[in-house]
Amino acid sequence: MENLENDKYTRAKKRVEELKGFYVHLSIYVVINTFVLVNIYVQTDNFWQWPHFLTLFGWGLGLAFHAAKVFGANPLLGKDWEERQIQKYIDKDKEDINKYL
Repeated sequence: MENLENDKYTRAKKRVEELKGFYVHLSIYVVINTFVLVNIYVQTDNFWQWPHFLTLFGWGLGLAFHAAKVFGANPLLGKDWEERQIQKYIDKDKEDINKYL
């Protein structure tokens, strides 16, 4: 029973670390991009040129993937794709072992 509690604690701690990492990433994204955009706005007359927003959109895409990983929203592979793949390999290993017994 103690191992089960330790496993629950370990999983919960890992989940909190993942969330914390995402929120730090999001905070840095907002602060840096706000600074960059304000700086561009103040220093140029032509703010709405697309090159100014490449970093914003590129980094935003990375942030979106990070959010999808942390919050479990993965439209390409499905919600439990990773678990199914792990189970598939476990089952294959069991079959391979049983062949030689």
